[in-house]
Amino acid sequence: MTAALIIRNAGRGHITVSQSCRQTRADPGPQTVVIDHIGEDLIMKQLLLATALIATPVAVFSGVEHFVIAAAAAPAKQGAVPSLGDTSAFAAIASDTQKIAATGDLVAAEARITDLETAWDLAAKDLRAKAPEAWGNVDAAADAVFSALRATSPDPLRVDAALVDLQATLADPARSATAADDSAARSLNGIAVTDAAGHPLPCEIMLSDLRDALSAGRAPVAAEPQITDLQSRATERCNADDDRRADAFSAQALALLTPTQVTK
Repeated sequence: MTAALIIRNAGRGHITVSQSCRQTRADPGPQTVVIDHIGEDLIMKQLLLATALIATPVAVFSGVEHFVIAAAAAPAKQGAVPSLGDTSAFAAIASDTQKIAATGDLVAAEARITDLETAWDLAAKDLRAKAPEAWGNVDAAADAVFSALRATSPDPLRVDAALVDLQATLADPARSATAADDSAARSLNGIAVTDAAGHPLPCEIMLSDLRDALSAGRAPVAAEPQITDLQSRATERCNADDDRRADAFSAQALALLTPTQVTK
């Protein structure tokens, strides 16, 4: 059955509502209902109410439709930072060190953290190639622990804070390590001393580059004493796990070398 609703103004005191429908046996013809004693104000209120009842579901539907479309159009999340993989072995050593340090025996704690240093250095090449930024975060956090435990007079509070940070970084290597001083690459005299994330380059690598250059005879005779002194300082700082200052000395020495000859 189809129906049409017609509202006619039948005067101030009443309205007439006519409802037309297709004739059937149950609906013999058009029907008219007269409603008396309804003022114009009430008529307007009813019309507004009817409009609201129609508009509300439309608005709700539009809102839901907008939400669904917006969600579908939202860009995909950026790819996750490459992972170092399973770091549980390193975390176990850090945990052992933390327990030993809590007893007050920082000498034993330093001995245990050396196990982590050895394992980390052995895996460094592969881990750094797999996820350089994550590797740099852990490496910086580990260096902070080494420095804290190998200080002339280790501070228990500093040691504990460094170990807590190392544990957190091993659990989430993509986080920004608190031990990192910068968040951008740095160079000294045109020689890179950090990676792209601002972490100091491994001092061992820079010292190796310096040794290779010296072996190739790239040290000017006049600069040899200065280069030797800088190399000695870099080695001392590297042995103390102070990569940042070790790299600075190595970079100064490398900058004094004769540029490599490019031949075709």
